[in-house]
Amino acid sequence: MPVRQTLAKPDIQLSYLEWNQTQNQEPLLLLHGLADHALVWSSLGDYLAPQYHIVAPDLRGHGESSKPEKDYSFESAIADMEALMNKLGWTSTHVVAHSWSGKLACIWARQNPERLRSMILVDPIFIWQMPSFLKMTFPILYRFLSFLKAMGPFASYEAAETQARQLTAYKGWSPLQQKVFQAGIEQKADGSWGSKFTIAARDRIFEEVMQIPGLTVPIYTPALFVQPEKGVNRQEWQLKPYKTYLKNLQLCQVPGNHWPFLTQPETFNQTVKDFLQQQR
Repeated sequence: MPVRQTLAKPDIQLSYLEWNQTQNQEPLLLLHGLADHALVWSSLGDYLAPQYHIVAPDLRGHGESSKPEKDYSFESAIADMEALMNKLGWTSTHVVAHSWSGKLACIWARQNPERLRSMILVDPIFIWQMPSFLKMTFPILYRFLSFLKAMGPFASYEAAETQARQLTAYKGWSPLQQKVFQAGIEQKADGSWGSKFTIAARDRIFEEVMQIPGLTVPIYTPALFVQPEKGVNRQEWQLKPYKTYLKNLQLCQVPGNHWPFLTQPETFNQTVKDFLQQQR
C-alpha cells in the first residue's frame, strides 16, 4: 500500500503517494492526466512496487496538492517534479505519463533529457501548439470532454456518482474505479459536491497547452506509446509527431479506452512492466 507524503515548496504543497521506499530500487514517477489524481495509479503502483521505488504526485491544482489561482505553466509543473526528485534523492527516473501529462513529459525530456531514463506515454493528447482562435471554443470543449463532466457542481454525492457511472473512465464501476472517484470528489462549503480539481487549474492548463508545442526537436529518450483500442489516438496523423520526433520509440496497442489503467489494469500493468524490464 502506498504512503501519502507531502513536499513543501515555497509556493505550494505537493502531495504524493509513495510505494517501496527502498533506496536501491529503480525510481519510477507516475503522472496522471487532467482532472485526475495520483490514486489512478494504485493498481500499477501495487503491481510494480516490489521492483521499483514508485512515486505518484497529485499535480498542482489536483487532488490533495495546493490549488493556486495562477501559475499552471509546464515550467512550473516540471520544476515541481524536479524538486520532488531532489527530495527523493533521484538524479533520473522512468516516467509514466497519461493524457495531458504526456505532453508535459515530452517537454521535460526535450529540456532536461538527463532526468528521464525512459517514458511511457499513455494515450497522450494536445501534443501540438494550437491556434489561438481555438480559445473561443474552450467553453464548448469543457462541456464535451467526458472527464470534465465529473467536476460538478452536484446537489448531492449520489448525483455525482450517478454522473460518474456514465463516464468512460469509470465504465464497469469496479472497486478500483469507485475508490478513484471517491478520492477525487469533495463536499464544498455551500453543501454541493464537486471535483477537487479546480476551475482555475482547468482554465490555466488549457491556455498553456494551447500556447506551448510538445515536440519540436528529436528526442532520444527510450519511449513507449501506449495506444488503447478505444483511446483518442486512432489515426496515423495523430501518431505522426511521435514517430517523427521520438527517435527511440515503441508502439503498443492495449485493450480499453483512454484510461486503460482503470478499465483494463491487468493488461496495462503487464505492458508497462515488460517495457521497463527492457530498459534494465
